[in-house]
Amino acid sequence: MEQRGLKPCWEARCWFVFLLVWGVFWSDALAQIRYSLNEEVQEGTVVGNIAKDLGLDKNALKNRGYRIVTGSSEPFFQVNDNDGSLYLKRRIDREEVCERTSPCLINLKTALENPLEIHYVVVEIIDINDHSPVFPEKEKRLEISESALPGARFQLQAARDPDVGQFSIQHYKLSTNEYFRVEVKDREDGKIPILVVKKSLDRETVDSHLLLLTALDGGKPAKSGTTEIMIKVLDLNDNAPVFLLDDYLARVDENTPVGKVIIQVNATDLDDGSNGEVVYSFGSTMNPNILRLFDINSLTGELTVKGLLDYEEKDKYEIEIEASDKGTAPLTTEKTVIIKIVDVNDNVPEIEVTSFSNSIPEDSRPGTTVALISVNDLDSGLNGKVVCTVSNDNPFTLTPSLKDNMFSLVTKEPLDREKKPQYEVTIMAKDAGQPPLTSEKTISVVVSDVNDNKPEFTLNPYTFYVSEANEPGATVFSVKAFDHDDNDNALISYHIYRDGNVENKITSFLNINSENGDIVALKRFDFETLKTFQFHVVATDSGTPSLSNNVTVNVFILDQNDNSPVILYPLSSNGSAEGVEEIPRNVNAGHLVTKVRAYDADIGYNGWLLFSLQEVSDHSLFGLDRYTGQIRTLRSFTETDEAEHKLVILVKDNGNVSLSATATVIVKLVEPKEAFAASDVKSAAKVDDADNVTLYLMITLGSVSVLFLVSIIVLIAMQCSKSSEYTSKYLQETNYDGTLCHSIQYRSGDKRYMLVGPRMSIGSTIVPGIVYSANFFFSCWHI
Repeated sequence: MEQRGLKPCWEARCWFVFLLVWGVFWSDALAQIRYSLNEEVQEGTVVGNIAKDLGLDKNALKNRGYRIVTGSSEPFFQVNDNDGSLYLKRRIDREEVCERTSPCLINLKTALENPLEIHYVVVEIIDINDHSPVFPEKEKRLEISESALPGARFQLQAARDPDVGQFSIQHYKLSTNEYFRVEVKDREDGKIPILVVKKSLDRETVDSHLLLLTALDGGKPAKSGTTEIMIKVLDLNDNAPVFLLDDYLARVDENTPVGKVIIQVNATDLDDGSNGEVVYSFGSTMNPNILRLFDINSLTGELTVKGLLDYEEKDKYEIEIEASDKGTAPLTTEKTVIIKIVDVNDNVPEIEVTSFSNSIPEDSRPGTTVALISVNDLDSGLNGKVVCTVSNDNPFTLTPSLKDNMFSLVTKEPLDREKKPQYEVTIMAKDAGQPPLTSEKTISVVVSDVNDNKPEFTLNPYTFYVSEANEPGATVFSVKAFDHDDNDNALISYHIYRDGNVENKITSFLNINSENGDIVALKRFDFETLKTFQFHVVATDSGTPSLSNNVTVNVFILDQNDNSPVILYPLSSNGSAEGVEEIPRNVNAGHLVTKVRAYDADIGYNGWLLFSLQEVSDHSLFGLDRYTGQIRTLRSFTETDEAEHKLVILVKDNGNVSLSATATVIVKLVEPKEAFAASDVKSAAKVDDADNVTLYLMITLGSVSVLFLVSIIVLIAMQCSKSSEYTSKYLQETNYDGTLCHSIQYRSGDKRYMLVGPRMSIGSTIVPGIVYSANFFFSCWHI
């Protein structure tokens, strides 16, 4: 693909360059897309179309978004969001970016969103011949003894050209002369010109030589730079210093302290006097960067550390050492000292979160990617080998990526927001150096809620006791549910389940507050009509989809003293509680005059009746049993006693606010014969009355027995449908206060019957069915 800013290759040798670049491209296993670009091209130059090379259309690119990840070499490049083209933001000077590194590669890390994809783009900056060779000095002065033999070599200062490859310095040429020629020495950091004597010098004939040295690069046309070499021919000093060793090699750890001696070089000179005294110095062509790192003792030849050594910056240095004598025309010998820098584990691994989703749904499957982690260590070998882990106390793990030192943080087990809504995940990176260096980075992962919990009621079932005669429209009881989810998923509304069943028609008189669960009765309850009922309340959350739960509510109506006693006897034809009793005058003390009969529709104390004389003409004649209502004579009658007596009987229940009724009994004293005739009539009436009461009593007891049996069956069915745990939770011991809770009184002649049952404490909780049996399980007392 031809890129704008590149010169098209029309010659055959361009195909060779193309194949070479293609081979380098495929050798780089880490790059997915590779482009090349000439340096110094204009801003806005399009380097390539990443979307097209990835097979993406423009619509997919707009929907997903494409960007260069922060931390890459993004100051030079920008991605066009519309078409995915990679273009240049500002000019690139290859010498500024890569110095002498070749090839000059700029690595870009790009991210394609939704879902996240990481792509690596490599842009090779191709050098152009935009620099000319330059010598450090415009003029170089040399002093050469006339004793220098043909073939004597003198190293000259090399020219510097920032360009690389074919555009760097390729050769040197010397101006035409008969005494000297130039040779080129290839070295790691470039080509070095060597001045070679090709003919013996004669100071007496020519005492100086002026030469022009030219450096040329490989451009077409070639660029060049020149320097003048002024050679002064000196008198005889015919022995140059000689180094004792052929090779000098030293190893030194990076971060070695300043002043430490690395190596010592030693050279000897066979001459005498000043011509044999040797001094040491760096070669004249030494790189200025090396001069900042190393120093040499001119007298001893000790090479010491001058600056901070960093293996990651450069791992080997070639240092040119010159040994010169002190002759009038000094002779110099050069020796290359190789210094190898040994890596020390001095770089802590760096952890970079390249992409991160700080919130993840709790229903995410194991293996869901949460973040992409990049780890980098500037050290080499084992010192740069990094192992990345996460703490074991969370449901996340790291999986390696296809690219070295890239990891994905993924879920390893299901999440549950209700158990833990947030995790602090600590990522630990540790290299393999000795001692190892570690680093940590903590990221916060929030678990977002999904609607996976249905509402739960605080009790199941609910049992409430409500007094009859409640105020319509007032809250009688309340249910409460909670949801372990969050926000709308935990927002609960309530409603009463109404299925239209006749048995549940009572729910039509109930209303519930959908927000707080308060239940309102729209009418008064009447214990004498309804003693208990059951309905269901449904709680629904606001999630999508919503979840619901229901609970059974059992309601028991508590009796209130709202019924006054009803007088059964005496009753007159007009319905007033008044009767007439005739007794002989000759009866003895203790004679039963009559018996007041009454009943109360309430139960317990509210229906327990007491009798008292409210008004009597003579307190010495008649007495009233407060429990049975029997009126008896206290003494025998005398002739002086009046023939008619009025007794006003007060019948009162035992409610907190007692209700009462009165009955009036007129007692007439008659002669024995009259009393005997009246007694026969009364006995017959009493027999009929007793028969009627007995019939009513049998019907009542039969009804109670049937209800009792039904209650037992319902209780057994409910217990079978509940677990033993539920039964043990809600079936509690019944509380008794030792009083009568219910009584139904019947009279037949002189006999009084009362059906009674145990009374429960109002605060007790009773399982439905047991209350039924408690309400209808009566014992029959004969009073």
